[in-house]
Amino acid sequence: MASEMRKLAKETTIYGISSIVPKLLSWFLGLYWAFELETRAEMGAITNFYAYVALFQVILTYGMETGFFRFANKEKNPITVYSTTLISIFTTTLLFLLVSLSLINPISGVLSGFGMIIKPHYLVVILLILAIDVIASIPFAYLRFRQRPVKFASIKILNVVITIAFNIFFFIIAPKLKTISPELFGWYDIKNGVGYILYSNLIASASQFLFLTPELRIKYSFDKALLSKILRYSFPIMILGIAGVLNQTMDKIIFPILYPNKADALTQLGIYGQSFKIAVIMVMFTQAFRYAFEPFIFAKDKSSSGKSVQSYADASKYFLILGLLIFLFTIGYMDIIKFLIPQSYHEGLKVVPIVMMGELFFGLYFNLSLWYKLTDNTKWGAYLSIMGFVITLIIQLLFIPTFSYMACAWAAFFSNLVMMIVSYFLGQKHYPIPYNLKTASLFTIIALVLFAGMQLTHAYIDNVWLRLCINTIFVVAYAIILIRKELPLHDIPVIGKYFKSK
Repeated sequence: MASEMRKLAKETTIYGISSIVPKLLSWFLGLYWAFELETRAEMGAITNFYAYVALFQVILTYGMETGFFRFANKEKNPITVYSTTLISIFTTTLLFLLVSLSLINPISGVLSGFGMIIKPHYLVVILLILAIDVIASIPFAYLRFRQRPVKFASIKILNVVITIAFNIFFFIIAPKLKTISPELFGWYDIKNGVGYILYSNLIASASQFLFLTPELRIKYSFDKALLSKILRYSFPIMILGIAGVLNQTMDKIIFPILYPNKADALTQLGIYGQSFKIAVIMVMFTQAFRYAFEPFIFAKDKSSSGKSVQSYADASKYFLILGLLIFLFTIGYMDIIKFLIPQSYHEGLKVVPIVMMGELFFGLYFNLSLWYKLTDNTKWGAYLSIMGFVITLIIQLLFIPTFSYMACAWAAFFSNLVMMIVSYFLGQKHYPIPYNLKTASLFTIIALVLFAGMQLTHAYIDNVWLRLCINTIFVVAYAIILIRKELPLHDIPVIGKYFKSK
């Protein structure tokens, strides 16, 4: 059993790296684009494009990744399951691509009517990226099924490395080469920045697919009856996935449609999109915590019979108190962090505290959602996600025309808050877990008081260095309280040995 848990922890770490490292690199790349693109509207266009890509990836995979895992472990011949799902995904994606390409001009015309920068050839590139990545999702699932985490991680990371390399070429190297050899680089135009970002992504996606081709060398077979069973299983997962991704991306999709000043819509979206990237620090913490802490929780569950429920409660407690530390650190050092984006975007930084708290609520919701997974009531996941989407959509429809992107930030805040609260009460009914609400309330109140102090220093103290010193005191004060009251230093490797020797 111990060897199995070590294997689980090892593979989880590798998969975690393959998820977190690409997201971190992509995050820095997204921040870099704002410095290179000529206008904030172009940044808004990129934000809008990739929101659509995220949504259609979920729609076009229609839950087949999870369906593949379910039936590959259930059926006698996993290769038949893999082949059937791959043929299904390839066929539907190809059909979608052909129909979309035949309607390129009407689609780009409609989208341009909403003020979007959507040249027809941009749309072609986006569709190709989408199609390649959707088809690649099943070979990636097959790698995971075969327990090939190193290859999985290597290809994922290589994809981002190639994307960054071509961005460097288009934005840094090519301009210099054009000055040296205008004839050879006459095709280059710095005003085509949005196109170069999309071309870099397309090259990386195509390269990634080439590295996956060994996983396509199988004996193909198609089982219609099996596909029917997989689709019945996968359809609710698709609905859950669509609701989930809409909760995260709907604001970037519908903002240009709802914002009354169409000429300024993409500029405002660009400002919001870059400020949102600062808040993504909380998203990355959420994912890192899941990958680092979940193996510990499940290992404790296996080794300590009857104590798993307390482990789940501890997981949520530590997520909250460490998440609040991340929140305070980000807000406290905003005078430094804000220079990750150009000054022309700084007016949107007021959304950062709202979005970060919303993401913290979503992370807590994920922790609290353990109850419907353990009781096989996954339908509740779909219900809660749909509820969150409806709340998000209503707030955005009502308030974007008046309050611009601030409505987007508050929509995510309230949607995630409601999902978190409802999931907690449902969980206590169906699978009671003794969450430490007293500790959660205490640290939340402390964090809010310190946050208020930071806001006051920003409002009344003009000296940046003095503000940073005061905010450092606030952050350190919270960290000291956390360490003294809750952080189990005795259990941390290396550090724990020091405390045990005392």
